[in-house]
Amino acid sequence: MNSQSKSANLGQLSRLSDAHMMLKNRLPKPMLIKPIVLAIATMSLGFAVNAAHAGERESLEQLRSTTVSLVNLLVQEGVLSKAKAEDLLRQASQDAVKAREKDALAEAEKAQPNPQDAGVEKVIDEKMVRVQYVPDIVKQEIKDEIKKEVMTKLNYKAGERLGLPDWIDRFQWEGDLRLRYQGDRFAEGNPSANIYNVANFNSPNQTNTTEDQDRMRIRARLGVNVKVNDWMKAGLRITTGSANDPTSHNQTLGTKYAKHNFGLDLAYLKAEVKPWLNLVGGRFANPWLHTDLVWDPDLTFDGVAASFTPKITDSWSSFLTLGAFPLEQTEVRPYNALTGVYGKNKAKSKWMYGSQVGIKWTSPNLSTVKLGLAMYDFSNVEGIKNTVDDQAYDATTPSFRTKGNSYYNITFNPTDDLTEKYGLVSKFRTLNLTGQVDIATFNPVHVILTGDYVRNIGFDAQEISNRTGLAPSKEVNGYQVKLAVGMPNTYQANEWQAFAAYKYLEADAVLDSYTDSAFHLGGTNAKGWIVGASYGIDKNTWLTAGWFSADEISPRLSRGVAIAPLNIDVLRLDLIAKF
Repeated sequence: MNSQSKSANLGQLSRLSDAHMMLKNRLPKPMLIKPIVLAIATMSLGFAVNAAHAGERESLEQLRSTTVSLVNLLVQEGVLSKAKAEDLLRQASQDAVKAREKDALAEAEKAQPNPQDAGVEKVIDEKMVRVQYVPDIVKQEIKDEIKKEVMTKLNYKAGERLGLPDWIDRFQWEGDLRLRYQGDRFAEGNPSANIYNVANFNSPNQTNTTEDQDRMRIRARLGVNVKVNDWMKAGLRITTGSANDPTSHNQTLGTKYAKHNFGLDLAYLKAEVKPWLNLVGGRFANPWLHTDLVWDPDLTFDGVAASFTPKITDSWSSFLTLGAFPLEQTEVRPYNALTGVYGKNKAKSKWMYGSQVGIKWTSPNLSTVKLGLAMYDFSNVEGIKNTVDDQAYDATTPSFRTKGNSYYNITFNPTDDLTEKYGLVSKFRTLNLTGQVDIATFNPVHVILTGDYVRNIGFDAQEISNRTGLAPSKEVNGYQVKLAVGMPNTYQANEWQAFAAYKYLEADAVLDSYTDSAFHLGGTNAKGWIVGASYGIDKNTWLTAGWFSADEISPRLSRGVAIAPLNIDVLRLDLIAKF
């Protein structure tokens, strides 16, 4: 209560008290007032005066009601005439109105900003709004009550699940389902698929290069993330797809397939040692800053990796990733099913050791620039020719490949295609520079420009000549430029993105085993365009269309005879639901 209001109330009460004393003094001496009337008048005035001194402001309506009742009682008892009573009530009402106007004026002046600050005219709002002050302890009680109601609906009590084990809260499920139409279109005059599969007998991937085909395909993935403790989590995911193809999770639909296959795609433990240091081991997602120039989007990695992500400033951060990945473990004495005996193996297990260093800049409007330089060193992947007929180096051939890399026959004494073995001509030590500029100035629309360059610095013409007796051409470079306009993703309704890219990848720039399975239907030694768009039709549901047009850069040789280039176009229409 402000001082003006207190003064007004005390003034009214004082006048009532004075009126009471005046009336009492003017009464004739012999006249006696009934004790109950005096008691009521004295208690009413005493209560009002005590309340005012205690600083408790009563509403004017309550004060008016009390005063009117008291005056009417005095009139009934003959103490006060009706005319004088009306004068007294009229004066009290006028004083109350003046007190309210004075209070409103004081409150308006107090709430009005300084005219010198903004040059705003003072405006007195006679309709004052009173905001009830809520103490902090009451706020906390309200918060606790709301929390209690919500937790009760979620089957919680005192931080624990009612009737359910606590480990349920540590599990988080995720997954997606993709329905795809895929149309493969082959140019007239394409070479036969057998030419590519001769050197890929263990895992023939290219079964068709001449006949157009239309396929309905499906990809289903279901995973769970588990919080083991405050610093470690685990991840598991199963997916459709062939067990022999690491680059594709697609399953071609057809009623002849009684069941579709599921395989373990992710299985890892990840430890957050420090906020800037993470370790992961098992089978996990791609840890590199990358595009599909080197790695297929569906490819996962087996091994261990460490990521360092120190923050330099609020705008600048850096990253360093190191990893070791087994590609293929070889047996010391492999069993030969044709001869029924154990052979002598001199081939070594294949590994990939990777490292990448990079930097990231973030602007105030959340635009970003990222740059990463990586080195991927593939150990023991090159083919070694058998010097005697003991198949000692047969395991130097890759267990999976697509097409594009340069190969040679490592068989000591080949007799036909069924006995021939083909190994990689070149060693692979790949240098990869990746950059991305994400312009968020027009948010939510982004303009994203991505560039990727790769070179196989492990290609050594002299070493290849000594090992194979050949003099292959040096085709070791690759690059890709991509422009995307729209939202970074299309997980919500009406979000969209359009993109276009040009890709050029020479034969021995990267291993053809792990490249994008869409462009040229996998492999290297291809160039061409990619265009497409995505559109969100509802929450976590979107459509994607893509056209991949690729031509072979250097036509292959078949038994020493040059053949026509292999040209392949692929159309993909996807409906994807994420959950």
